[in-house]
Amino acid sequence: MPLTDEGPVLCDQRSPPQAALPAKNAPQDMIANIRPYTAQDRAACQAVFYHAVRVGTAAHYTQAQREAWAPSPTPPTTPDRLLTQWCFVAEDTEGLTGFMSMTHTGHLDMAFVLPRVMGTGVAGALYQALMPPAAGLQRLTTHASHLARPFFTRRGWQVVEAQDHPHNGQIFERFAMAWTAP
Repeated sequence: MPLTDEGPVLCDQRSPPQAALPAKNAPQDMIANIRPYTAQDRAACQAVFYHAVRVGTAAHYTQAQREAWAPSPTPPTTPDRLLTQWCFVAEDTEGLTGFMSMTHTGHLDMAFVLPRVMGTGVAGALYQALMPPAAGLQRLTTHASHLARPFFTRRGWQVVEAQDHPHNGQIFERFAMAWTAP
């Protein structure tokens, strides 16, 4: 998961990075539906973000870091920045399981999935949905967490630099990563 300002991203030669196929053993209901984000998804995306950070990153970040990164769901009075980005959500039979977003200038901003679907191909399916809108961009960037870095590396992204990012009184190591069109 990229570490954004809220807290702690296979390229061929001519097109944006391609997504990996879903995991071979992924149950079909794990990736029941990938669709564009709507304002009605906000609360569910907040819940995914919170659980992805608080539970899903436990092997990579301390409890204090996870609490600083995801102290609570975003108050509903703040602007919904996902409405101004390309954003897709994943749903299964139990509800929303993940989301991924990119600014129109090519910064992969948010990428989070519930811990119960990590490693099942949900993030790859979201990534695949997000790439067509970005097809005309020459360079894509992200700030990747320790957990997200391998996901992006497998897709041809390069680490530009490791960074110490202060957020809510904690320091997070994150990785500026980029993919550049040939």
